[in-house]
Amino acid sequence: MIPLYRQALVQSVLGLLFFIALVFGSAGTWEYWQGWTFLAVFFASTLAFTIYLAIYDKPLLERRMKAGPWHEQERSQKIIVSLVFVAFFASVVLPILDYRLGLSRVPAWVSVVGNAIIVFSFLAIFWVVRTNSWAASNIRVEAGQKVIDGGPYAYIRHPMYAAAVWLFVGMPLALGSWWSIALLAPLLPVLLWRLLDEERILARDLPGYTDYMRRVKYRLVPLAW
Repeated sequence: MIPLYRQALVQSVLGLLFFIALVFGSAGTWEYWQGWTFLAVFFASTLAFTIYLAIYDKPLLERRMKAGPWHEQERSQKIIVSLVFVAFFASVVLPILDYRLGLSRVPAWVSVVGNAIIVFSFLAIFWVVRTNSWAASNIRVEAGQKVIDGGPYAYIRHPMYAAAVWLFVGMPLALGSWWSIALLAPLLPVLLWRLLDEERILARDLPGYTDYMRRVKYRLVPLAW
């Protein structure tokens, strides 16, 4: 087996086992259909994503697997990514605790909608990576890298982040919580810090990025910001 594929397989299996322990350990029971459905949707989406990259874009698969603050080169990004990791795991654990304590139970159909939002988020991310083979998990400019201005990048500068925000909407709903959507409040400033710092780095290191920023005015929301 190719080492890259072996690494991807090991990460996927360990990730699944970790999330099973995280979800049902937090729930305190195996009788939690929202947790099982969330895991099925989330890992089916990530598995499909990984298989596509393994077949059609192995360099990007390798880049996407280098996720985490330890892979960032800039000190500011190490801090930002650490905060994003905290926000992500909080968006899994806190909704489950909310459900377990019965603080804000949501109807079953809302959990179904939450899972649909998660799928929508992954489809939007898939559009991004099909367009931009340089869309690594960390911020760096590599040899031969070019500015991408097609696909979603023709409308906003940071479509990956715009798509990822929907995960933080869908996950609490899928796991059976209303209140946990409030985690978006502390997450958004971190996200804005991330993308503004990314623009600083790309404008400094990627030829043509400054001109791209002049052509595409909006960062996250077309016709708004």
